[in-house]
Amino acid sequence: MANPKNEKKRRRRPELSPKKKRLVHKFGEEDVVDYKDISLLRKFMSDRGKIRSRRVTGLTPKRQREVAMAIKNAREMALLPYTQTKQ
Repeated sequence: MANPKNEKKRRRRPELSPKKKRLVHKFGEEDVVDYKDISLLRKFMSDRGKIRSRRVTGLTPKRQREVAMAIKNAREMALLPYTQTKQ
């Protein structure tokens, strides 16, 4: 006998469907992530100063590592803050 659960497929609600990834910045093949480019690096940081994840930024793993290292270097050079306090 057929299982009654398998006979009728349920439709997903549209509000539960996965959202499209929003690209923060489109990189070309020859583009270089530089720790001195503060305006670009701020796009990959949250308002509290944390580095955004790949899920949020939509970057490839290689680019995410480059961005993370550039942010860490900029923090070390005192171009970016380590954290930003909530006031």
